[in-house]
Amino acid sequence: MALTSSTTPSNTFFERECREIHTSFDSPGQLAVILAHRTPAERQQIKENYKAMYNKDLVDHLQEQQNVPVCAALYLWMLEPQVRDAVVAHSALERSEVDYRALVEIYARRKSNQLFFTKQVYLSKFRRHLDQEIVTEASHSYQRILAALATSHRSHNEEVSQHIAKCDAMKLYGAIRMSTGGIDEATILEIFSKRSVPQLRLAFSSYKQIYGHDFSKTLKREDSIEFEESLRVVIQCMCDPTNYYSEMIFSSLKGEPTAKRVLIRVMMTGSADVGIEKVSAVFEKNYGMKMQDAIRENVEDGDYRDFLLALSDMRNSH
Repeated sequence: MALTSSTTPSNTFFERECREIHTSFDSPGQLAVILAHRTPAERQQIKENYKAMYNKDLVDHLQEQQNVPVCAALYLWMLEPQVRDAVVAHSALERSEVDYRALVEIYARRKSNQLFFTKQVYLSKFRRHLDQEIVTEASHSYQRILAALATSHRSHNEEVSQHIAKCDAMKLYGAIRMSTGGIDEATILEIFSKRSVPQLRLAFSSYKQIYGHDFSKTLKREDSIEFEESLRVVIQCMCDPTNYYSEMIFSSLKGEPTAKRVLIRVMMTGSADVGIEKVSAVFEKNYGMKMQDAIRENVEDGDYRDFLLALSDMRNSH
């Protein structure tokens, strides 16, 4: 388990860990046991000691073995948060069908300064601008919402105003087309592009206070169009992350085997964002079973499952 905040581990401790890691590359499960419960600070110290002892980058070593599922997961786990986001975004964009939800998690949950560094890493690693990658031929509704959020993030304005929130809440209400039950997309995108994420959260909170229900409830219709469904997902991720992550984990566990790649990303993201213990509590409340039991039931026995189980039982190890 992770060391407590009162513990000051010595270099001897980390050197011992590094020797154990170095001799465990033929046993990925053992690697997972060693690294799964390490805090970000501990993982950074391990990487530095490993480099000093063996003149080799531990992350590069894991990347070379990404054909082994648990090593691919550990590779992501050992990256710094902004680097991980850049790698996740690139993977999402390179898929035959873009994984828009991975991008939503980055643009809707990160502070503007965090996203700025992620975009710097993306440009350095992949020689392309992340914002431009997203808006290329923005035909999908997710792309249009993400483009608006990208514009908002570039303002770097994190201050919030209750007055503006109330005005935006009324605009949101006005964007609901009562005659057709649809949504005025242009108004929504204008608000998203001009307001910071914290300001948007306050606007949706004000909407509920004024009108007595969540704005998202107006989007939950059987005949919802693509934009409305995408907007609902973005708002949930932005304003109700524990339920969002819980639903994503459940659908990944119950989905096709290819959905398991989403599982590891969401568990890492949820852990770093709101704390996996909170996500686990909501998961149990929503689905009537513990997250660890769901993992045991739906993921094949092996090193990869053991790593997922370790992640689901973390305490401050994000």
